[in-house]
Amino acid sequence: MQFKPPAGEPERIRLWSLREDALVESGTDDQLLVFTRWGDIEIDDPSPVVREWLYRMSLGPVSLENLLPPRAGGGNHVDQDPEYLRVRKVLEKLGSCVVHSLGLADMGGPLLSAVPISRKANFELPVVDVHHPVRLSRFAAMRASDGEVVLESPLARHRVVFHRSLATRVVGSLGKATTIADLAPALDIAESLVVDIVTYVAAVGMVVFADGPGNPLTARFAEDTDPALLVWSHNDLLFHSRSRLGRHDDPRGAVYPHGDKLPPPPAVKPVPDGPRFPLKKPLLSEVIAADPPFTEVVESRRSYRKFARRPLSAGRLGELLFRSARIRSVRPADGGGVSYAVSDRPYPSSASLHELELYVTLDRCTDLPRGIYHYDPLGHALTLINTSEDKVGELLDDAKVATGSLQRPPALITVTARMGRLSWMYNGIAYATTLRHVGVLQQTLYLVATAMGLAPCALSVGDIEVCDSAFLLDWPAEVTVGGFVVGLRPEAIPERDMARQDP
Repeated sequence: MQFKPPAGEPERIRLWSLREDALVESGTDDQLLVFTRWGDIEIDDPSPVVREWLYRMSLGPVSLENLLPPRAGGGNHVDQDPEYLRVRKVLEKLGSCVVHSLGLADMGGPLLSAVPISRKANFELPVVDVHHPVRLSRFAAMRASDGEVVLESPLARHRVVFHRSLATRVVGSLGKATTIADLAPALDIAESLVVDIVTYVAAVGMVVFADGPGNPLTARFAEDTDPALLVWSHNDLLFHSRSRLGRHDDPRGAVYPHGDKLPPPPAVKPVPDGPRFPLKKPLLSEVIAADPPFTEVVESRRSYRKFARRPLSAGRLGELLFRSARIRSVRPADGGGVSYAVSDRPYPSSASLHELELYVTLDRCTDLPRGIYHYDPLGHALTLINTSEDKVGELLDDAKVATGSLQRPPALITVTARMGRLSWMYNGIAYATTLRHVGVLQQTLYLVATAMGLAPCALSVGDIEVCDSAFLLDWPAEVTVGGFVVGLRPEAIPERDMARQDP
């Protein structure tokens, strides 16, 4: 249908189309099938108008007035036309794959489109009062995509695509509360056109209305006081919604998005240049005999923020790394049309990709110089990559602050991720998967350190700039994602651990 503007203003047209991945199949005379990403939808007893409507919608945005035949005497008859009512019922049934667009009658194409991204997408145009305060939701964000500007929110079941800069100007001006009556003259855009643009964005929940009329400067918005939303930041809620299914339409899982563009990254990072220090490999038979029962380890696991003054030994550090992070074996795998290598290690990793790398910063450790090392999980050795006193001090001091301790930890293990190792296979969930891997690695380090009678503590924060410089990282190809400190316990060591006590 068309929106009737005041005289002299551009005429707006409401347009409908189907998502590009929706497929209409004629089927029998009394049935149509629409194949969507969320399942097949049956349209029973479709009329010729419905069939023609869906066919045109599959080709691009279309107006009802271009489809329904004119009535004798003319007039605005669309809303009362029985075929229109039938089409509207079909559109409601196809809600999850119907794109709603707003166009101008100037042959310039749509201004914007609301594209459904969820099977529960629902689109209803609200009534907008030009004097009522409005603003963008604090969860909405704009970005560039395929040459156009896109507005998205983890709270919305649509994304809005701005095809023309006019619409971007209007919505981009809603960062603070205002009214359309104030906004339209400030932008020098017809008020009725601003109303229609805001209405479309409000229909998907990314423009919010104040709790009541009044001054925009003192307006209150429900999302700012909703207890369920107050606990979420924009970044956290967006990250959550994009790492799960249901509120986005991006391809997810092992779809090998870069399989035809990039070679798979190696299973093991090449050993960097620098002095190499092989680590002692413990005998697993002796480890098994000396370890406390598993349940005792789990129940006694705790974080330590104080450490004994005695240094950690290279032997104990080597045992911790061997039991937690070494490579047991490397084997070939296939996917994305190519072969690549995967590894087996003590902690689990999705598809055995093991993208995590370990860097060890030592303050006090017998038989090893103070400095920053890269851990080679295949050769079970440390390579000294940085001896800068400033860098060592920065890393250890950051760890001290993160643990709330008054002393530097004897050893800091920093975990990084070679993101290409995961994103080569996984689309959209690579970083979320990496964070899960960090958790299982930290738990493995915790349990092994506890069994060994050491004092462990996981870290949740770290300075990107400090780490990138200290570890000589190529950011963002390799990024820091976690940390872990370890030393000797300050209290008396239990009798069972005396045999492992450092001298």
